[in-house]
Amino acid sequence: MRVAIVENTGGTQHGQVGVALAEAGAIIDQYRPYLGQALPDRFDGVDALVVFGGEQCALADATHPYLRHLAGLMQQMVAADKAVLGICLGSQLMARGFGAKNHIGTAPEFGWVQIAPSDAAAKDPVLSGLAGGFTAFQWHSDTFDLPNGAIHLASSASVQNQAFRVGRAGYATQFHFEANQQVVASWINRFPSQIESMASDWIAQHEKHAALSGAAADAAGLAIARAFVAQIR
Repeated sequence: MRVAIVENTGGTQHGQVGVALAEAGAIIDQYRPYLGQALPDRFDGVDALVVFGGEQCALADATHPYLRHLAGLMQQMVAADKAVLGICLGSQLMARGFGAKNHIGTAPEFGWVQIAPSDAAAKDPVLSGLAGGFTAFQWHSDTFDLPNGAIHLASSASVQNQAFRVGRAGYATQFHFEANQQVVASWINRFPSQIESMASDWIAQHEKHAALSGAAADAAGLAIARAFVAQIR
């Protein structure tokens, strides 16, 4: 199994997705286009594509000109019946790649949040095991419309489009299910001012939040990651 992973910012950690890929013995081809590394015209010879988050918005072509191409690559891989996963910015780019509208700065969420799967999620191969609801970490300000033909899979109390599937195994999650407690702690150390701007007292309350939600989110995130990896052919 060979998987292309695209990172969109410094300090990206693969978290629960990395755990599930390692369990499956995946070979990883890693790309960091935000540093100027060119993306290929197509991801030949790989079985899946994973696109992680970043601080830029999905329409930031002026500062990150590769984003349009990356969105197209995600659509191309889904069309080739490959497993594709977009997380946070990756989900917004998936929506863009399939012609849906991105809404910038309209949907801020931060911290561990309860996710409500849709009725369709009960029959979805990745989310069916969590159809009763689960906790996941959030850090975003943007959202998106669902692409035409996409299956809506989850929402939260304040953001309707939290997850969708296109094709057999093209998955987009606005929430950071990959972000286990170790990843969250590393973000606190690396991005304190950005976190303070999103939630002014959250760092001070981090230990309380983690005690309430961290273990449950870790378990749900690993279950989602393993279920996605099982879709890779």
